[in-house]
Amino acid sequence: MSLLEMRSIVKEFPGVRALDGVSFTLEAGEFHSLVGENGAGKSTLMKVLSGVYPAGTYEGEILINDRPQQFRNVRDSENAGVAIIFQELSLVKELTVGENIFLGQAPSKLGVIDWSALYHRASKLLKDLNLQIDPRVPVGSLGIGQQQLVEIAKALSKKAKILVLDEPTAALTESEVETLFSILAKLKADGVGMIYISHKLDEVFEMSDRITVLRDGRTVATHAASDLNKEKVIQLMVGREVGDIFPKVEHALGDVALAVTGLTAYSVDDPAKKVVDNVSFSVRKGEVLGVAGLMGAGRTELLTALFGAWQGNYSREISVEGQPVQIDSPSDAISNGIAFVTEDRKRFGLILDQTIMDNMTLAGLKSISGRMLTNRSREIAAVRVPMSSLHIKANSPLTVAGTLSGGNQQKVVLGKWLLTGPKVLFLDEPTRGIDVGAKQEIYTEINKLAKEGLAIILVSSELPEVLGLSDRILVLHEGRMTGEFSRADATPEKVMTAATGENLSQQ
Repeated sequence: MSLLEMRSIVKEFPGVRALDGVSFTLEAGEFHSLVGENGAGKSTLMKVLSGVYPAGTYEGEILINDRPQQFRNVRDSENAGVAIIFQELSLVKELTVGENIFLGQAPSKLGVIDWSALYHRASKLLKDLNLQIDPRVPVGSLGIGQQQLVEIAKALSKKAKILVLDEPTAALTESEVETLFSILAKLKADGVGMIYISHKLDEVFEMSDRITVLRDGRTVATHAASDLNKEKVIQLMVGREVGDIFPKVEHALGDVALAVTGLTAYSVDDPAKKVVDNVSFSVRKGEVLGVAGLMGAGRTELLTALFGAWQGNYSREISVEGQPVQIDSPSDAISNGIAFVTEDRKRFGLILDQTIMDNMTLAGLKSISGRMLTNRSREIAAVRVPMSSLHIKANSPLTVAGTLSGGNQQKVVLGKWLLTGPKVLFLDEPTRGIDVGAKQEIYTEINKLAKEGLAIILVSSELPEVLGLSDRILVLHEGRMTGEFSRADATPEKVMTAATGENLSQQ
């Protein structure tokens, strides 16, 4: 008897069959990874399991301990022992950590919330997570990594027997990942069955007992993890042999496209603290300039201050194609040919309830559709070009962006900025949460854009990505530039040594 069986699940949306007869099983105390490209159906399957898509909106059966289940809503699923942690956190930022953990299930006496018991229980859960924070502080005051662990504490508070984790480590530091995995190992020993969704195959192989691969809404294969390797999983995911993930392309460098002198930015919360400290550099036309560093090094702050969007104080001198420019706002940056694909696509990159077309034309509408009146035909024609080149999976430009998978949403953000015809493109974690196949498409597009003469500044937490794509690499540590390497001289050891604060000179 399996802890969980999902049999022949079919889920359709208008014009799209997202799940086409998917079957999946989970045993008690098993760590079962679910992998596949963006749009393969992983999150849709889990939304069926969690009651987000209620019984009657899909075909197939769900059984827990051999008992058929008919979930009308999320509460029904939770009552059956299922807890799911989605990639997009579901915390209420204005409430405290403790209130979030026990939201909807707060301990009470005579119908009144027992605040003492609530915070005592919250403290115990947080202690189990090695999260040393006051459960009385607002969740919004925490960093993304700590918020992720609070979300896990919230799931554990429901004493779930089936725990689903959707990209849980995307925003965690290495130490936080270690903490998470130690917790998951303990839960596994306690008999909790876990479904783990991740594009990080190293993590998948570190923890998994079995791996199931989905492709185009279908179950491709389920194997013991010991019978697979990363290359085989990737082949199953994309349906083809995958060669070198980083195309070997030589970029012809032109004149300096962007030069920055003395960039210093101060913390929003502590105006005396420098988050970027006197950084100067330039990037040439046709060059991919990588920016590496550990979490908190100041990489995102660097790009945000250059773009005129940093909320704290900052100062710098900027020239574009040799001409000094004044950039005090994002509109100034756009006017001077700078585009910015931000790290958080949902907060800063997209309007989720608007169409692909409306999102893609947002930054460059005047040049696409005219200054006085919008021309929908011209907009649709313009949008179809990046939709095709970026291989965005959608029925039409009028598809609502919020219905797309995370990878396709990221491609819409990139397409939006490409339609502005930029001279310089900032890419902040452009492949976070994107599967291997989609990553290769993004990498190919980056090299294509560089070959066409676009200057690109690439920030990534994935060191192989920085090394594989960049012509030159800058390394930051605590806001200061501690290393600069050419492609030929850059090695993982040199970059990581500089990222930890050792001031290396280029050999």
